Amino acid sequence: MNIFMMILVAIFMLGFYMISSPSQRIVEQETEYAINQSDLRSIAECASAQHNAQIKGTEFQDICIEQNEIRSQFVCLNSSMRITSCEIVRNKKPEYTYIVTATKSLDESNYNNMLEIIDNYFPDAGTFGIFIDGKIMLGGTSGARIVQDAITDEMELQNGQLVYLTQYEIPTEDTIFTAPVQTDIICPIGTIKTYRFGRWQCVGYNTKTDCGGDMIWDSELLTCVADESKKPLCAEQQTAVLVDSVWECVNPFPEKVCPEGMTARLNYTTLEWECVADPSNTKDTKKCENLKQGAIFGAVGTTIRVPSSSCTDCETAVTNYDTCETICIPDPSKINNPACYPGDVKECSGSHKGFYFGFPSYSYANNVSAIDGRTIPLDVHHSQNRKFNCMDCGDKEIDSERSIPPYIIICK
Repeated sequence: MNIFMMILVAIFMLGFYMISSPSQRIVEQETEYAINQSDLRSIAECASAQHNAQIKGTEFQDICIEQNEIRSQFVCLNSSMRITSCEIVRNKKPEYTYIVTATKSLDESNYNNMLEIIDNYFPDAGTFGIFIDGKIMLGGTSGARIVQDAITDEMELQNGQLVYLTQYEIPTEDTIFTAPVQTDIICPIGTIKTYRFGRWQCVGYNTKTDCGGDMIWDSELLTCVADESKKPLCAEQQTAVLVDSVWECVNPFPEKVCPEGMTARLNYTTLEWECVADPSNTKDTKKCENLKQGAIFGAVGTTIRVPSSSCTDCETAVTNYDTCETICIPDPSKINNPACYPGDVKECSGSHKGFYFGFPSYSYANNVSAIDGRTIPLDVHHSQNRKFNCMDCGDKEIDSERSIPPYIIICK
């Protein structure tokens, strides 16, 4: 009997030791610490998610919002540090704008643990910590951030709350310009509808002529001319001529013998040789009795300068007696004329200043042989006034490779 009682006592002592042993208590304490840390971290993550959703203008829906009584809102202050509307009124924004997120108050025994979590898992969060006596205590060694009294009153902040505060700027809305409503218009043939000077207008446009046969449109002469690219290779005793707008190979050597003072000429209609007066024996007469003034063309919708019968004071007239067309080109010798340049010519010189001519269009510049192969600038920095102008490059120098004074000046 005594032996049996001794065995029972030994078993009881062994069980008591196992249950109340130091190693077992350490395991229980570590488990409780891990559970507590996990709960605190979930509160911080839920507050951070709600705060980020508020910044992005989205909605974060989770049961943790209600469990931890998390709320987030915009708070705006004026220059007097008082609550104001978070709107742009008469193009004036609030002086200070914040996004504030707060949780329910934590137990005071969890303050250090929560600050440790913020330091480890939210090191770049900014102002994210525990609200204590008007300050937000941050994780690690970052110290604290003072909270304005107006924000504290607006959010009704209390000690122990986990608070996330971010300052932001209200974006300025883009101004939207709308064209006034205009009644639709129907334009006649030969014109096109375009929006000019605040209303719809019908303006004329140049239609490209469709040339038939082996002809091609010449935009300068404004007529159909022979397309040299379609000219055929003829036999040794033949040459290519244009017959009814089509290239044909004919024998150039006439069999017809003409009297003195006349010469043989091929009649393209009948393809027969005939005798005509020798043009070398006729007196040279003036080809052009009526001269045509060259036009200046622009894109559809632009204001076009109507050419006059004479050139400006800064230009000289050049006549092409083959086409009977007169064009105006810049005359550098007129640069001293006050009507062409009213200022002192000597002052517009050096490596930073130079003269250029106000070309009105590319087609006008194509008539000037002095700038063949060069690109003229037609932009807001260069006038198109058909006069000589002084370009001041300021701190920059003139680009000598691209400039040809007094026709073209381009700054580096």
